[in-house]
Amino acid sequence: MNPTAVCRLVSGWVFLADMQYLRGYCILMADPLVESINALDGQGRSQFLCDMARVGDALLEVTGAYRINYAILGNSEPVLHAHIVPRYANEAEEYLHGLPWSYPQNQMDANGFDVDRDHELMQAIAGAIQKRM
Repeated sequence: MNPTAVCRLVSGWVFLADMQYLRGYCILMADPLVESINALDGQGRSQFLCDMARVGDALLEVTGAYRINYAILGNSEPVLHAHIVPRYANEAEEYLHGLPWSYPQNQMDANGFDVDRDHELMQAIAGAIQKRM
């Protein structure tokens, strides 16, 4: 099992991202794997987007973030996945209003996933998601 796996949802798996420079940054990976959201039927699309928002609601509860950024890109990895990124009021002003990826690469790389440190956070996120099922 992938150590970054948080929990299973109807539309896929929630993982804690490898980069934790914004604490709680998650990925929702479609399961079964599809190329893009356009490959899903209406019900599948609705479920994926609902699950994505459900993860965001859980992150708001658990992390104390003031907002959640959502992105479905697929340019580098052509498999449907959503980035669900908590944003914090105490972020440096030069990054606060930009994309989550506007941080310098060295800052993004400085706080990678750590199974020991992140275990409690993952359990809290999973619990908050389960409450919403």
